[in-house]
Amino acid sequence: MALHFERSEFDARLARLLAKMQEEKLDAMLLFAQESMYWLTGYDTFGYCFFQTLVVKADGTMVLLTRSADLRQAQLTSVISDIRIWVDRVNADPTLDLKELLVELDLLGSRIGVEYDTHGMTGRVARLLDNQISTFGQIIDASYLVSRLRLVKSPTEIAYVERAAALADDALDAALALIKPGADEADILAAMQGAIFSGGGDYPANEFIIGSGAEALLCRYKAGRRKLDAHDQLTLEWAGTYAHYHAAMMRTVVIGDPTHRHRELYNACLETIQAIETVLKPGHTFGDVFDMHAKIMDERGLARHRLNACGYSLGARFSPSWMEHQMFHIGNPQEIEEGMSLFIHMIIMDSDTGTAMTLGQTYLTTSQAPKSLSRHQLEFLNR
Repeated sequence: MALHFERSEFDARLARLLAKMQEEKLDAMLLFAQESMYWLTGYDTFGYCFFQTLVVKADGTMVLLTRSADLRQAQLTSVISDIRIWVDRVNADPTLDLKELLVELDLLGSRIGVEYDTHGMTGRVARLLDNQISTFGQIIDASYLVSRLRLVKSPTEIAYVERAAALADDALDAALALIKPGADEADILAAMQGAIFSGGGDYPANEFIIGSGAEALLCRYKAGRRKLDAHDQLTLEWAGTYAHYHAAMMRTVVIGDPTHRHRELYNACLETIQAIETVLKPGHTFGDVFDMHAKIMDERGLARHRLNACGYSLGARFSPSWMEHQMFHIGNPQEIEEGMSLFIHMIIMDSDTGTAMTLGQTYLTTSQAPKSLSRHQLEFLNR
């Protein structure tokens, strides 16, 4: 079997989930998030673009309902032994198959948690599901139950995150070797992703972000490439990925002579991320991290140029995003605990002067100061 964890670890994860279900008085969970299924069972697929769900009962019973294309995928990559297939057909409604399965599992009238907030649950599926089971039992939105359990990483998970971080460093090395006037963004991007594949890594859960010139101010991937000018700026955001675990990094590289504004914004990024390191530890919340970010940026007159979040939790994620639910934004009460992998990014996009500056890396939280997972320093990058 293509499992990345020992069976004992999957057993421990199931025990944690069942304890939380008991606490929430749930008789069953319907898991639709692919990362929840991967974490709980090892099941590895992109088949969640179609209807599938993992039913988990309070007694530990697990049944996967999926398509025929994913039968062998589940058999090879997971610890799931009971796999049911819904049949592709005209006007198929797999939620009817699910309802019949729930009856078979003696869950009529039960309290059932559902993962609604996931890319594995489309609006159409949600409507079909609610139509079938809204009167079947008491349906509870339990979108974040497994997500919160996944926040603190096990020793094996941490080893995968550290491997992903090393691959992210390799990708930056590959990029820096090419960045110069006249360099093609396509070659830079190919070198970065190639370094990760060559190191045994995976596709990331979303595209790498690459943009130069005016496009260096963008925070999302877009199609199209350009060559670097003699005086230019290049923003990169990428993640090393190993066994689906991500370690993200972000940098803006200045080509040619940096402007005073580039230096000014870099200093603000560096000061802020260093200040955040003092609160990125147990005893503080995700909201405290954002408050530190906002305080320093706003004191420097950068309120209009910063974002309304400054990072998020990372782990094993699937397309279309490597971001987890828990983000550093105003008022987030999520407590920071030891063993979390957290991405901190400073992003300043000054549209008034057309200047971009970013700085970001992934940390592992400890009982004291956070541990940077990158071998690269937070230096000003100039080529």
